[in-house]
Amino acid sequence: MLTEQSLQPALALAGSYLTRRRAAIVLSALGLALVIGAMFALAIGSEHVGVGQILSAIAAKLTGAASELSPEQDVIVFSLRLPRIGLAMGVGASLAMAGAAFQALLRNPLADPYVLGVSGGAAVGSILAILLAANLALAQPVFGFAGAMAATLIVYRLGRRDDDPARMALAGVVLSTFLASMIALMTSVAANVKLRQITLWLLGDLSSGSYQGLVFVLVSVAVCLAALMTQSRALNSMMIGERDAFALGVETSRVRWIVHLAASLVTGAAVAAGGAIGYVGLVVPHLVRLAVGADNRLVIPASAIAGSLLVLLADTAARTVIAPRELPTGAITALVGAPVFIFLLVRSRTKH
Repeated sequence: MLTEQSLQPALALAGSYLTRRRAAIVLSALGLALVIGAMFALAIGSEHVGVGQILSAIAAKLTGAASELSPEQDVIVFSLRLPRIGLAMGVGASLAMAGAAFQALLRNPLADPYVLGVSGGAAVGSILAILLAANLALAQPVFGFAGAMAATLIVYRLGRRDDDPARMALAGVVLSTFLASMIALMTSVAANVKLRQITLWLLGDLSSGSYQGLVFVLVSVAVCLAALMTQSRALNSMMIGERDAFALGVETSRVRWIVHLAASLVTGAAVAAGGAIGYVGLVVPHLVRLAVGADNRLVIPASAIAGSLLVLLADTAARTVIAPRELPTGAITALVGAPVFIFLLVRSRTKH
């Protein structure tokens, strides 16, 4: 059984000791920033609505009182913006927590759902759903999850070797390249109407956000966050190496399977709902570790909230910068994420 004492070598290596007070402060601050960001996103757009009006309308919805919003504003806020904002937050949380889990499991700062091929598998499955079963309501999320799981199983089988995470990361890179070729072949044979739909989706498109998609993503986030948190102590111990962790009593094989399954499920749901939104799972866990240390009991939930905030702000910029036209959300995250990641690489080289 893992105890605080058994975790001390790993946490000392990471330079991080977690207290409940510190975790509460970090998560509360991030949660407050997320709430402020969500209110800001609800207020701005082609139709500006005051924050006070929105708060009053939410209270009216809860109590059954008359709303201050006009019928048009009510539709804009509650039928268009709210499900889209919720979807952006869910997709950001999904990709960031999956990236944090993969990086901790493989002890590789470059591991994320895209590098490991999980996002590519979800993308192939989702495109197949668009091409073959567009009329079925849940085809895209189901196909996306199936693709993510298939990619995970392939990478796991190809790269599995005790205490050699680099081999699994290399298998993921090779599979990602193969899946990118499959996506290029499928888009080349798609009809023009579906080609446009696929292209927008591949760039990251949250404009089709609905309450149905929101519920699907939020359920997957809740289930997978709970699963990953149950393994956070074990992941801390595995930072010193799987053999040493096994000697401390960690069932490393079980941990690997749970983390792979949870991260693949949440990635498949996020990619199916929001398209290929890159750099969230790569950059956000890095920044969180720099800010709060490497203890996965805090890194995983903090990454989920920070990822939510990043995609929320990126999607808000995507729909407002050149309104009434929209930019792909994935392009905004790439414009922000790539320079940040280059900065982190340069900073790391200078530090060493």
